[in-house]
Amino acid sequence: MDTSESTDSSTAPGTETGAGPGPAARAAAPEGTAPDGPVADEAAPDPAADAHRGWRRWAMDTRPLRRPAFRRLWSSTIVTAVGSQLTAVAVPKQIYDITGSSAWVGYASLAGLVPMVVFALWGGAVADTVDRRKLLLVTNSGIAVTSLLFWAQAVSGLGSVAVLMVLLALQQAFFGLNSPARNASIARLVPEEELPAANALGSTVMQTGLVAGPLLAGALIPVIGLPELYLIDAVALCVTVWAVLRLPALPPLTASAARRAGVREIAAGFRYISGHRVLLLSFLADIIAMVLGMPRALFPQLAAQTYASYGEGLALGLLFAAIPIGAVAGGLFSGTFSRARRHGWMVIGAVTAWGVAVAGFGLSSSLWVAVAFLAAAGIADMVSMVFRGAILLSAATDEMRGRMQGVFTVVVAGGPRLADVLHGTAGSVLGPRAAVTGGGLLVVVLTLVLAAAVPALRRYRV
Repeated sequence: MDTSESTDSSTAPGTETGAGPGPAARAAAPEGTAPDGPVADEAAPDPAADAHRGWRRWAMDTRPLRRPAFRRLWSSTIVTAVGSQLTAVAVPKQIYDITGSSAWVGYASLAGLVPMVVFALWGGAVADTVDRRKLLLVTNSGIAVTSLLFWAQAVSGLGSVAVLMVLLALQQAFFGLNSPARNASIARLVPEEELPAANALGSTVMQTGLVAGPLLAGALIPVIGLPELYLIDAVALCVTVWAVLRLPALPPLTASAARRAGVREIAAGFRYISGHRVLLLSFLADIIAMVLGMPRALFPQLAAQTYASYGEGLALGLLFAAIPIGAVAGGLFSGTFSRARRHGWMVIGAVTAWGVAVAGFGLSSSLWVAVAFLAAAGIADMVSMVFRGAILLSAATDEMRGRMQGVFTVVVAGGPRLADVLHGTAGSVLGPRAAVTGGGLLVVVLTLVLAAAVPALRRYRV
């Protein structure tokens, strides 16, 4: 971290507040004692302290929260993770209320995907040329204004699907610009060894929002109405803008950083990925896991056929909630893995575990066993997200991190949508359980083949 960032914190990146005694205390320590007490073989054991330390090794690794700048950025995510899901529920609900057609809901999803993909790639290049803090301010403000416009059209009773789709496209364009800058900034706010812990903290909050947001939306719509969901999201986004205002400046670190953000700079990002095998392999591992092993398109059919005896509504809700719940559980106990240094092996193991869990889900005739396998897949997904994110931030130079995060955003958003098409087609031909099981097994086989054929990923470590 450069000096412009350290002014926001009372501690340097490699230090911890209250981590130990100062120089005077060390100088005053009697000979034969450690600076903070007796030498180890003379110290009386403290079972309670040992138990506390043991618990903290298992629980979420919160070291990055000691960095004030990161803490502000992360705290804002707690609010917006839920608020964004309110809008994510409100838009398709409003479109369905207007049209009575699920097809229009699908068209709206596509209307949001295209600008998000385009602007995520361009936004990654922009994030490498400008002060990322300023870019976050502009894009977060844009998302907040869009939420206000959603609220205004709902209150006015406009009832226009075209307006909703335009606003959704605009919002996703701002998100595409915002996400690469936000993720690339993390490496400037915490030291390298804390990147997995920082990713775990952020991913846990987002996954919690995926669970709590839709549940809260379902409870609030009958009470306060649809327009107010948009308004709550807009207010929550103001918290994010305030948090970004208090971040240190995050300009490009080197004079060699790109001075413009055009097609040439985007292409340079892809060349950079192809020239760095560990980055390329981390993307391929995610594509394998998400495209071949994300079976959510088959959840409705499985709920209606395989698990109908449990109640179709209950089964469908549990299937959709199981993976995020597992991911949240993995994040809460991220201390078990976030300090690992062999990041490549962690990605390989996590993607393989994801495939095994998905295959187990496909073979399950019991709803509760199926939910358990999906929750296990969620834990594996959390581990994979943590270490793939850490690899992208640590293996890429700062002048390329924005573009790497832009591609990452596209892969994360596009992979599951390709999986919906693939699994929906395979499920109609082979049956849902065979399609799910086959996809999970393919994930395992291709991941192990990739790891064996190209050693760069398995050799990568901090």
